[in-house]
Amino acid sequence: MTSPSVTETKPQAAAPAARPRPAALSTPGHDTGLLLLRLVLGLTMAAHGSQKLFGWFGGGGISGTGQFFTASGYPAGDAMAVLAGLTETLGGLGLVLGLLTPLAGAAIVGTLINAIAVHGAGAFFAPKGIEYELLLTAGAAALALTGPGRYAVDRFLPVVRSHRLAHGALAVALGVILAAALLLVRD
Repeated sequence: MTSPSVTETKPQAAAPAARPRPAALSTPGHDTGLLLLRLVLGLTMAAHGSQKLFGWFGGGGISGTGQFFTASGYPAGDAMAVLAGLTETLGGLGLVLGLLTPLAGAAIVGTLINAIAVHGAGAFFAPKGIEYELLLTAGAAALALTGPGRYAVDRFLPVVRSHRLAHGALAVALGVILAAALLLVRD
């Protein structure tokens, strides 16, 4: 028997453990790293495009690049030179600015798939290998999938403000499909 002054206490259920908060998706280091990748990759590709379009940086211009495309089996070499030059220049500048990043990355992916096909996969390492093109392709695909980070024009555009993996994956798939279609018209 218990005395009236002593009350039984029920053991209290343990409070649910506080769930750990996931790490922030965007940190200053993460955003700065993405900016660095965008700048180097984007400026590299824009310079390649300007070689094709304007003959800058020792490039062949439309005529010289068109002859290369014709010799590589593409129809309408000059038109292909313009297409490749615009894709590389605009895609590269899009990456630099972080503007429509999934599409800019996909444009670079598609162009580089064709570059790898033309260059051939006879070796991996330079000077006759595909390591350089493969690295640029992977970087562009990574940016399309991850998004540009905080230091980008996309942050101010309502449609792409919040990057989604699905947007990047669809853009990369589009780049691969268009690259494959272009390879089909090649002799």
